[in-house]
Amino acid sequence: MHIKVRAYPNSKKEKVIKKSEDSFEVYVKEKAERGEANKALRSALSSYLKIPVGKLRLVKGAKSRSKIFKVGL
Repeated sequence: MHIKVRAYPNSKKEKVIKKSEDSFEVYVKEKAERGEANKALRSALSSYLKIPVGKLRLVKGAKSRSKIFKVGL
């Protein structure tokens, strides 16, 4: 299953907002440098979805705000 994520790095609060069944907005405190925000996104999504971090993989959008994650491997 794939989910679409709109990333908001360098936010004051960390939160995950579900827009639809497969679409989320994720706010993280980390800056978009050296992949730090992507790691924080994975962590925030895994805790929200209650799955291990290893089950989430960034498929598309490593350097973009719009990302696609694959859930389950």
